[in-house]
Amino acid sequence: MHALEPGPAGEAWKALGRRLGKPRAILIASAHWETDLPMLTGSAQPQTIHDFYNFPEPLYRLRYPAPGAPEIAQRAQKLLQDAGIGASIDARRGLDHGAWTPLLYAYPEADVPVVQVSVQPALGPRHHVAVGNSLKSLSDEGVLVIGSGHMTHNLRDWSRGRGEPAPYAREFQQWVKQQLESKDIEALVDYRSRSPHGVRAHPTDEHFLPLFFALGAAPGRAQPERVYDAIDSGVLAMDAYVFN
Repeated sequence: MHALEPGPAGEAWKALGRRLGKPRAILIASAHWETDLPMLTGSAQPQTIHDFYNFPEPLYRLRYPAPGAPEIAQRAQKLLQDAGIGASIDARRGLDHGAWTPLLYAYPEADVPVVQVSVQPALGPRHHVAVGNSLKSLSDEGVLVIGSGHMTHNLRDWSRGRGEPAPYAREFQQWVKQQLESKDIEALVDYRSRSPHGVRAHPTDEHFLPLFFALGAAPGRAQPERVYDAIDSGVLAMDAYVFN
């Protein structure tokens, strides 16, 4: 629904687009494309995928007609393969809502080429750090690398009520921030056993994995800056970080 009713999150995405400027291309990992091994969109004109059901009809009319970047997809595939990570290109896959919803506000002109990369929930957080790390050099080539997920994502809790922010969501937010600032990657990749409420915050991994992708792609000297930290509907933490 943020695509239709962006609220403060949309303003944060707009501010990020202005701050970061127009990159040569965008490589974005979305929680909504799950595969066994990394895959990249290779279409020159990726379609807008409406991968959701029973939402208001105006959502299905939205389009994000950004061009693709097949050459960036091929470059990313080679980097992954050089790192010993099998990867392939899907020439027909479009952009799902995990990719196009934030980009709709960060880059509303849809004039920056976009390549989406999938996540592999069966392979866990450490794998995604490695995937991001193998693609780190793209940042030096003018490519903006983004991970799009949620800081907390428990839809069962979301369906039960939408009041004040749940204490467990706040505690998990703060724990992640502390680990990012101290660069304790080992604690983060083992978050399910080492964090407060990690399993409740993420009953399944997929919405948290894009953070590890972005973390791996960040320069070694990068300092995390949290630029947004609101909680929607009581339990969906919408944190946004910049690593620079």
